Amino acid sequence: MKKHFNCSAIAIMVLSCNTVFAAALPSGVQWHSNMDEPLFASPEAQFGGTLRTYLASFPQTLRSVGPDSNSGLRHYFMDGVPKLAARHPNTGNWIPQLATAWAFGDDNQTVYFKLDPKARWSDGEKVTADDYLFMLSYYRSKDIVSPWYNDFFTNKIESVVKFDDYTIAVRSAIKMTDDELMLQINLPSNGLQPRPEHFFKPKKDANNDGIDDDFVRRYNFKSEPTTGPYYMDKVKKGKSVTFRHVGKDWWGYSNRYYRHRYNVEKVRFTVIRDNDIARKHFEKGNLDTFGLVLPSLWHEKANSKPYQNGYIHKFWGYNQVVQGAGGLWINTAQPLLDERNIRAGVTYATDFDGMIANVLRGDYARKPHGMGFGHGGYDRSDNTPPAFNPQLAAEYFSQAGFDKIGADGIRVNSEGQRLSFAITYGFQPHTPRIAYLKEQAKQAGLEFTLNLVDGSSAFKYVLEKKHDLAFINMSGGEIPAYWEYLHSVNAKPQTNNHTNFRSATMDRLIDSYDREFDLKKKQAISHQIQKIVSDEYLIVPGYMVPYTREGYWRWIKYPTPAMTKHTEVMFSVVDLATFWIDQQEKEATLAAMKKGKTFAPVTVIDDTYKL
Repeated sequence: MKKHFNCSAIAIMVLSCNTVFAAALPSGVQWHSNMDEPLFASPEAQFGGTLRTYLASFPQTLRSVGPDSNSGLRHYFMDGVPKLAARHPNTGNWIPQLATAWAFGDDNQTVYFKLDPKARWSDGEKVTADDYLFMLSYYRSKDIVSPWYNDFFTNKIESVVKFDDYTIAVRSAIKMTDDELMLQINLPSNGLQPRPEHFFKPKKDANNDGIDDDFVRRYNFKSEPTTGPYYMDKVKKGKSVTFRHVGKDWWGYSNRYYRHRYNVEKVRFTVIRDNDIARKHFEKGNLDTFGLVLPSLWHEKANSKPYQNGYIHKFWGYNQVVQGAGGLWINTAQPLLDERNIRAGVTYATDFDGMIANVLRGDYARKPHGMGFGHGGYDRSDNTPPAFNPQLAAEYFSQAGFDKIGADGIRVNSEGQRLSFAITYGFQPHTPRIAYLKEQAKQAGLEFTLNLVDGSSAFKYVLEKKHDLAFINMSGGEIPAYWEYLHSVNAKPQTNNHTNFRSATMDRLIDSYDREFDLKKKQAISHQIQKIVSDEYLIVPGYMVPYTREGYWRWIKYPTPAMTKHTEVMFSVVDLATFWIDQQEKEATLAAMKKGKTFAPVTVIDDTYKL
């Protein structure tokens, strides 16, 4: 008999101090399935072929949790695999994934789920309620060395209860609206995902939680079973990773919303460390798709012979994806930046609008607020990004004692200290953008220096709070997250409080926000929090990119319209994955290229969901 340590107040009978089993479901439970929402994939889709893409670096681990797990492949292990339910990408209504139906308790804390009995792990084992009970032990275990997940599944999720093999209840630690409960349970990055209990067979388990004491080392490069359509098939360390489709009999295809999606049979990632080299491989036909979001790529470099000859097509599709917090994060723990007047001066001396117009060709849009955009009633209606105003910036700097101009044009105070701050960023193509900010800031007597720290090391540098200013955009959910970014508890290394801001008033608001059940009151608190962020000049709002731009060889096909409101990447099997490979078209194209036959150039712009 399996023992689980997930006590709950929901219809349980206690056998001993730590072992529980469920009695009957409460009477009057009303189940929801939403099986009549519109479809968004194409019945013309073909199954088969290999999508050839690339990674800039080989992942440091194949684990989905624990140290170094936040890599480019984590989407395949965690974020992109089925949850219990998901938002329909256009209507926003909840639709089934691993659950076939759900119901809400009267306590505003509990959601009941009927699991799909057809669901299988990629190794063929059934997905059952026991995998969700084990999930809670897994995420709460200290052995996974993942404090964030330990905290979330201890302090946000109170319990998971099993009623039978295919019926469970999830109880939140706090009261929420029905929609908020579903969001918390089904978030892409940290939603409730079953864990394959049959796969984890610990050799040493001193805590008796079902997890190896040496979990991090033991599972560093082991691929665990998945409920998604793709499992890891081959790994050549440092060179490539290949995912293979479970097959046409994947359990998900019994769900109408999964039909005609995830159409490629394999996905092969080759490690190509330089983006320009990767682009050249793409134009030679060694890769099937390539991202063209950068203006220099779309407007300049995506005009070579393969494009002119119609072998490669260009796609620009707009979306309405929520934009997370981001821009220029000001570290208030650094000297001078702890003063509001200095932060205000930095804000008005930062010319994001000019960067967008002059460096980014006007392609991007300005974020209305540093905490993001697209949260509906949670966002203030009067959010407006501060305009570049070097004269106003100079006034703030003067009030802070920097009222003299040095020989080099940079302001100094009475002690001869120069007004200079470094901007930390992690992507070399962003250098012209930061360089533009640097030149414009001189008008206010402010010096920006460029601190390029390559790749993931840049984020680590910021997590350690070594930065003055950090040029970072974070992902975001439908409901703004404030605790991780702004609470004093998080004003320390290895957290997302990139501003190091400490305020008792802010802490009280965030605590109230996290506890508030009434939607209008919660949104009102959100407005107060956003106003403090603006008034304290903590984040200079940056830009947002409400679209995807990609190049693809003409054998890649997709529905019409191609985009949904929430399509972030068109040719990825961890997004909605409605595209497919037309093998006949591929053979015909390759034959035409050998004969020198060309086609008309093609640029597709899907503005169905352009705001």
